Amino acid sequence: MNLLKDPWLTWRLSDGREERRPMTALVDPDVVDFALPRSDFHGAAWQFAIGLLQTLMAPADEDEWFDQHESPPDQEDFAAILERAAHAFNLDGDGPLFMQDFDALAEVDPTPISGLLIEAPGGNTIKNNTDLFIKRGVGSALSPEMAALALFTLQINAPSGGQGHRTSLRGGGPLTTLVLPHEENTCLWRKLWLNVINRECWEYDEPDLHSVRVFPWLGLTRVSKNKGTEVYLHDVHPLTHFWAMPRRIRLDFEDRQGMCQLSGLEAERLVTHYRTSNYGNNYSGSWYHPLTHYRSNPKKPDEDFLSTKGQPGGVQYRQWHSLCFLNDQEGNHPALVIRHYLEDLQVMQQNWGKTPRLWAFGYDMDNMKARAWYSSEFPLYRVDPEKRDDQISILRDLQKLSEEALWHTRTQIKNAWHDKPSDVKGDFSFIDLQFWQVTEPAFFRAVEAVLNDADTWLSTEAASVWLKVLTEESLQLFDKQVLGNLHPDRDMKRKIKARRMLAGWLFGGKEIKKFKTTYMNGKEDAA
Repeated sequence: MNLLKDPWLTWRLSDGREERRPMTALVDPDVVDFALPRSDFHGAAWQFAIGLLQTLMAPADEDEWFDQHESPPDQEDFAAILERAAHAFNLDGDGPLFMQDFDALAEVDPTPISGLLIEAPGGNTIKNNTDLFIKRGVGSALSPEMAALALFTLQINAPSGGQGHRTSLRGGGPLTTLVLPHEENTCLWRKLWLNVINRECWEYDEPDLHSVRVFPWLGLTRVSKNKGTEVYLHDVHPLTHFWAMPRRIRLDFEDRQGMCQLSGLEAERLVTHYRTSNYGNNYSGSWYHPLTHYRSNPKKPDEDFLSTKGQPGGVQYRQWHSLCFLNDQEGNHPALVIRHYLEDLQVMQQNWGKTPRLWAFGYDMDNMKARAWYSSEFPLYRVDPEKRDDQISILRDLQKLSEEALWHTRTQIKNAWHDKPSDVKGDFSFIDLQFWQVTEPAFFRAVEAVLNDADTWLSTEAASVWLKVLTEESLQLFDKQVLGNLHPDRDMKRKIKARRMLAGWLFGGKEIKKFKTTYMNGKEDAA
């Protein structure tokens, strides 16, 4: 099966129908998305397609970018473009195989194919019979299509996997951030093209599509058992960001018919096992994957950039400004595709239309353990460069006040629940998640008030509304968690005391007073 020629992905059409078609369907204006059985596969398919477009069709400049956005090639021309890299996208057969080790690994014992799924229980979990929530055997037989997606998903998200089992180029469970148009039913081509970067903004040499420096599976793996075998950015072509291969894997195909346990569809061939060996490509040093946000230490410029990962509680508006806006002083580096769209595409200013969206998704990993998969969307605003610093400063004040409100709410809930709250262990992220969800609409209304204010300020009215929302939602969350459920004890005195402490801060805490002084007494008084 060739991933650039054969029909292997399922696509969703504008009328809701789903069809399995080859990659040429990407330029069909009636195709609006992929239709896949898992969220991580869906995110991987987007990254696969964006990587293809950037590798094979990167526009020379902004004008060419806009022309391609408006008028994609027809399916015949696009098939010819894909043919240039088809030799690197065979999933099975002879020669180099997509995202698989150049060595057949014939001497390695096969492993159940379910091990490719990031959330699958590990060997010790199965041995100790502690796979309580995610059971063994899930996905024990996959179609070649689902095996290809599982393989690619693992390679681009690979967590630590024991001695010598390397993490992905971005580390384990990286957060991916993409640009989406405002309208969900926009054709998939235009959605994907928003995340392709023109060559004036991302400069690199013309890629050799037959080179291991672009597609690492075209040659021998740089076995990383010894020091000095690390792979650095200067060792490869920049497009390797999309095609990095940290794990040494070979799929075992069986020529027998059966049902794929992920798609639920009958398949002519099945993949039930794969072979894997440790010490694959060890990506080290500073990388800057174009689809991922990075952080750096401004005080230590020689330190490596660190990719942002998924965290308990998901991706919420407290991270929103960091994912959107560059700030070198804070060591904050949004994904290149976000910066390209917001800062470099001047032609889009005349074609902005309704507010586009920022899509952030990824695993929350605890070393080898997948705790959750998160996917969030936020408005994506372009700010006036001349007002940018002042506007972002105000937005940070809004976020800081919400973070303080959450901290006090969570603290008093714990105080109401327990005699010795400081001794209590456990995951309280469910409180955080509820808080962020109920306050998010009001936060972005406040953001729009700031961005639309002629004086670059948060008006007294907008500040009052924001403070009212934080107060009401904090108290309602406390009441729901504490007074709405008196079990396991009925110590009402402790609960009322905790509520009074929360209300005391909400109506007169230090941070509340500072916010009121800054934004509710008028701009001149604040100055």
